[in-house]
Amino acid sequence: MTKLKWGMIGGGEGSQIGPAHRLGAGLDGLFEFTAGALDHRAAEGVEYGQRLGLGDRAYGSWQDMLAGESAREDRIDLVTVATPNSTHFEITKAFLEAGFHVLCEKPMTMTVEEGEEIVRVAEKSGKICAVNYGYSGYSLVRHMKAMIARGDIGKVRLVNAEFAHGHHADAADADNPRVRWRYDPAQAGVSAQFADCGIHAMHMASFVTGQEVTKLSADTVSCLEMRVLEDDAMVNFRMDGGTVGRLWTSSIAIGRQHGLGIQVFGETGGLRWSQEQPNQLYYMPLGGRLQVIERGEANLSPEADRTTRVTIGHAEGMPLAFANIYKDLAEAISARKEGREMDPAANLYPRAEDGLRSMAAVVAVAESGKQDGAWLDARPPMFQ
Repeated sequence: MTKLKWGMIGGGEGSQIGPAHRLGAGLDGLFEFTAGALDHRAAEGVEYGQRLGLGDRAYGSWQDMLAGESAREDRIDLVTVATPNSTHFEITKAFLEAGFHVLCEKPMTMTVEEGEEIVRVAEKSGKICAVNYGYSGYSLVRHMKAMIARGDIGKVRLVNAEFAHGHHADAADADNPRVRWRYDPAQAGVSAQFADCGIHAMHMASFVTGQEVTKLSADTVSCLEMRVLEDDAMVNFRMDGGTVGRLWTSSIAIGRQHGLGIQVFGETGGLRWSQEQPNQLYYMPLGGRLQVIERGEANLSPEADRTTRVTIGHAEGMPLAFANIYKDLAEAISARKEGREMDPAANLYPRAEDGLRSMAAVVAVAESGKQDGAWLDARPPMFQ
């Protein structure tokens, strides 16, 4: 199979997100890192890109990259947008309109209106617009989704999701610029902790159950009084398949490191998974005994089998979850090029519609918090 050409905007030297994407895109040998505009400082971006082997396809700005790649017959097949949040809309829209497939870091946009515009542009262009809710790439999260879809736990009654850490709990560090901006509406938007972390838990609830959030009620608080936006939130929600949802997210939970987890309870069983122990999925059938499903076991499900790489008992972590998103996109793009149906087990990458629904939920949580937990419609107007 010929390698697809991949480019990146943002993720320059010293960034956290850049190496994760470059590892993920390159892991399976499906993409070749071909072009990039890696830094808002033009000279530094070009120099770093050339050190990574991009040659004359190391660009000084995303505008230069758009013009340069649009003019090439061997243009990139996919571009990843990993720039500051407020720039996602403009860059994603421009590349879609120019005929490129796009993977955008979350949040896809800063407003619901911008999100609806991206959905329309992607549909009109006929190009893929994916959003990097990377935790949905974990093998056993996909197996959980498959188990629920085939009825292993019966009709889903309740989902309980959380994403809590304690890394912003130190009041003495609250004025650190690397922390402070996250709680500043001028830089972060309408929400802090829910938009940063809680939305991953809500997306996962929708991903594994196959249901969408319709309404919600939120209690948002700033436990550190100097913060304008919330550092802790409790959210109750309802889904379109009748499932009840509970979600907690916090950045002041001392002792928690990266506490993303989900539990799903149905009429005939329950499932539990934690991102800090991603290689085990716990399954309890009604009236039965607790079962531990290990990543790497043979013949789990097509969705799990195609997204596991190392043998059972060896840890697979976040870069491999990212790699599974890229593997999905490689299959989707290649299938289009070859005029064939894509592997249905790969058709799981998060779409622009997911990014839009997430932005609508963020806005609803922020507004519900202001209204002392009022129940609000969590759907974007486009889907009401």
